[in-house]
Amino acid sequence: MPPSVPSLPRRVAHILRTSLFAQVLCALVLGIVVGKLWPGFAADLQPLGDGFTRLIKTIISPLVFCVVVVGIAKAGDLKAFGRIGLKALIWFEVASTLALIIGLVAANVVQPGSGMNVDPSTLNSAAVDAKTGGGHLPSTTEFIVNAIPTSFIGAFAENELLQVLILACLVGAALLHLGHTKVPKVLPAIEQAQEIIFAVVGFIMRLAPIAVFGAMAVLIGNYGLGVIETYAKLIVLCYVAAALFIALLAVALRMVTGLSLWKFLRYIREEMLLALGTASTESVMPRVMQKLRKAGARDDAVGLVLPTGYSFNLDGASLYLSIGTLFIAQAVGVDLSLSQQITVVLVLMLTSKGMAGIPGSAFLALSATASSLGAIPAGAVALLLGVDRIMDSMRVVTNLLGNCVAVFAVSRWEGALDLDRAKKVLDGEVAASEEDAVVETRTEPEPEPEPESATPAGVPAVVPAQPAKEPAPEVG
Repeated sequence: MPPSVPSLPRRVAHILRTSLFAQVLCALVLGIVVGKLWPGFAADLQPLGDGFTRLIKTIISPLVFCVVVVGIAKAGDLKAFGRIGLKALIWFEVASTLALIIGLVAANVVQPGSGMNVDPSTLNSAAVDAKTGGGHLPSTTEFIVNAIPTSFIGAFAENELLQVLILACLVGAALLHLGHTKVPKVLPAIEQAQEIIFAVVGFIMRLAPIAVFGAMAVLIGNYGLGVIETYAKLIVLCYVAAALFIALLAVALRMVTGLSLWKFLRYIREEMLLALGTASTESVMPRVMQKLRKAGARDDAVGLVLPTGYSFNLDGASLYLSIGTLFIAQAVGVDLSLSQQITVVLVLMLTSKGMAGIPGSAFLALSATASSLGAIPAGAVALLLGVDRIMDSMRVVTNLLGNCVAVFAVSRWEGALDLDRAKKVLDGEVAASEEDAVVETRTEPEPEPEPESATPAGVPAVVPAQPAKEPAPEVG
């Protein structure tokens, strides 16, 4: 009798029950519908997304610490770790500068702000101050000094990733110096803590669809779909420029490692959709770190390159800032010369490095750029208040892919990438999901089969007795 085929509702229910991607996608659509139909109710759903993000943030710092310490200790070479950091910084600077240049060229060609003829005096600059909370971007000196921890516990409590990285490097170097003989229990304890943290990540990720639903409902409820019509030209330009940059990333990844970015996108589709829904790359950082490790990247490369990229490699933000600066200038009727646009690139190369974790950082960077030029009124930055949240999706996708490509590229250069495993995982030949990993670690090995006896079936086997001592030879 042929096996019965499950009905369509049963198959759909099975997919929704087992696939995080399907759950998040449904939550995304449902959030848009609720935000459009009941904007007042949608505004009250803000705690759903915020609560999820807070839960994720609680485990980012200890996770980064554990991964980096274990990576250094197992690699056994602190110089190699330094080379990975240096190559990562070089990659970050080249990538972010390329993103700035692409943004400037695209804005010059399309002219998204031309014809608006906005009077800067009519704009409410106080709204920008409310968005940024009266903060400011740190100078280069402040940025470097702030990266040095003043307290071991404080670095974790304040989620300062660069400070946590420095502490992890020091602890990893100390483990290498002391050796496993003097502190034999420390490294296994950190490895076990790492596994516990990844298990906690699995628990929290079950709440991801709820977070995406809340965040998307709030977005549509607060801003509506009308803002897309008003800023259509700017929005389309930013997303097309981001698509061009991602295509260049795909070419660079193929040339350096031979891997396909599109297959990698399929591999992290759940994390990418979650980042889109919550407009936060931090919400997927633990899962992405785990997937990069399972895709063949060594622990020390993943632990150093990815967290550092969150501060130094904001490719999507660089695209947005360069396009946004020219959009503002065009909207208020200011024609920037070539030298002034070069100044824009140089200023944004510095200001974009201190943006991570600062509320309204994009507006602070734009205000700093406008002030350095002296030609754009600082209050004109308020033009982007209505569209900034819509740009979050473009920024988080570009930032996340840029950092993941950096991990693969730097790992390949340093010989810290298992290329065969990476290709098998991205091709789907190796199961690398967390569920499979849990099964692999928890499943007990099957007992080895007993050796077959030569005794005929139905006859009980006779246990051989211990050989008796041979009798002494008789004396004739």
